[in-house]
Amino acid sequence: MKNWSPEQISGRIKIDYPNDPVMTISHEAIYSHIYSHPQASLNKKLIKLLPYQKSRRRKPRPRRKKGSKIKDQINISQRPEHIENRQEIGHWEGDLVIGKGQKSAIGTIVERKSRYTLIIGLENRKTKSVTRAFAKELNRFDSQLKKTMTYDNGTEMADHKWLSESTKMDIYFANPYASWERGTNENTNGLIRRFLPKKTDFGNMNEKQLKTIEQKLNNRPRKVLGYRTPLEVIAQNTT
Repeated sequence: MKNWSPEQISGRIKIDYPNDPVMTISHEAIYSHIYSHPQASLNKKLIKLLPYQKSRRRKPRPRRKKGSKIKDQINISQRPEHIENRQEIGHWEGDLVIGKGQKSAIGTIVERKSRYTLIIGLENRKTKSVTRAFAKELNRFDSQLKKTMTYDNGTEMADHKWLSESTKMDIYFANPYASWERGTNENTNGLIRRFLPKKTDFGNMNEKQLKTIEQKLNNRPRKVLGYRTPLEVIAQNTT
């Protein structure tokens, strides 16, 4: 359970041992135990197993990103309203996570309902490289899981018409400085940063390393999913 938060552990225990009161513990009780003696040897080891590995819990600060004009983009305001309620599988949010010195990047795509995550290695940030890599990953799924993607205004998506045609997905663009319009993706990028902190050179990472992180994220219980995993939820919603 390394890198699982106490909240995830507590919630998952309720699913795995629903009728065993001995196995019931709140996440606050776990935190209280870990931080009761933060300088003790055992407690230091426990703190290192936490996702953030810090002496106190902090709320993540929202990131603001510059937008750029992309020709023929379809604004998120034109996206069908029913996508917002997350009742239907197959709607994704996408972005890049930038590496050390702005010289490398990885692609991240997250399914809105299940939070199922794809982490994609990229040769560079040029639109052809990004859209071809995204298409290759998305086309592993059938049409039930490929309906729409909402992206930010990065110029790497300038070839969005090709991507839309290749995947048969409608692509929408969020407004500049409105990261909350892709909140699922933004939150997931924060989770990825726990494994790949800022100044990571993605050029030194291979596909196996990225897919290992992807698998960890997709097999972790999430509070927002009732402590089920993204992989479990996506399996339950596909036939």
